[in-house]
Amino acid sequence: MDAADALALLDWKRRVFALYAEIRAAEDPPTAWRRWCDVRDELFRAHPQSPLAADARERFAGLDYFGYDATQRVVASVEPAEPEVRRIGASGGETVSFRRFAVARFELDGAARALELYWLVGYGGGVFCPFADATSGGSTYGGGRYLLDTVKGADLGGDDRQLVLDFNFAYNPSCSYDPRWVCPLTPPANRLPIAVRAGERHPHRTNDG
Repeated sequence: MDAADALALLDWKRRVFALYAEIRAAEDPPTAWRRWCDVRDELFRAHPQSPLAADARERFAGLDYFGYDATQRVVASVEPAEPEVRRIGASGGETVSFRRFAVARFELDGAARALELYWLVGYGGGVFCPFADATSGGSTYGGGRYLLDTVKGADLGGDDRQLVLDFNFAYNPSCSYDPRWVCPLTPPANRLPIAVRAGERHPHRTNDG
């Protein structure tokens, strides 16, 4: 990475962090979601750090999403879990080390659900919450989607006992657009046994999974 790439990446991070700060401060989640979609389209289309390859940017017509569904926004209680280091598989065949530190518990589609919360083992760390569901590999990316990734600014809010999990803001990892990116994928513990028809769809899929 040369100086120009590093500064472009810094700009990307600044814009994403600012976007999520705007989302957390918004009073109307659907309006915030539309803003999130618009800004992400702008970044994918024109930013030098776009996950899309250069030729794909030229024909980019916007990301694909399920419609906003208020029932897919929950506030999860965070329960501490015995710390356990997990080496989570990544798209390039590598593994990335995370520490499972808690479990987020919530109700979705009429039943109790749970997702493990991971902390990146590395300088600075960060909270990471990926998930897969019954749409994965159908209308959404087979490797799962991300709800939270605070290293990259994706943080929907909460406090020391709760986290906002809004599945309308679930998004695809960069590796789903171009194999030059290497992304951690969803581990088995975070596979939900339901179809979450909210958030970003797969760029190359149209069926509902």
